[in-house]
Amino acid sequence: MITAIVFVNAEVDRIPEVAEAIAAIEGVSEVYSVTGQIDLIALVRVAKHDDIADVVADELNKVEGVLSTETHIAFRAYSQHDLESAFSLGLD
Repeated sequence: MITAIVFVNAEVDRIPEVAEAIAAIEGVSEVYSVTGQIDLIALVRVAKHDDIADVVADELNKVEGVLSTETHIAFRAYSQHDLESAFSLGLD
């Protein structure tokens, strides 16, 4: 499994719709709205490196409201912790 972390800048008034459209793309496992210089972080998990181009370049970048993306390919995972708990704010 190959994991890519995609930073997404989106039109501010369309962030929720952009996030939902990205989350619906096959190969995207999670989408988070975040603070800072980017608007969304999408986690892409695919079987082959070529599949990243299919997901990011062919689909995610074409979602209406996406202004720019920056993709980072993960080399190794150093933790087995559940990613959802890592991003959780503890508001359960």
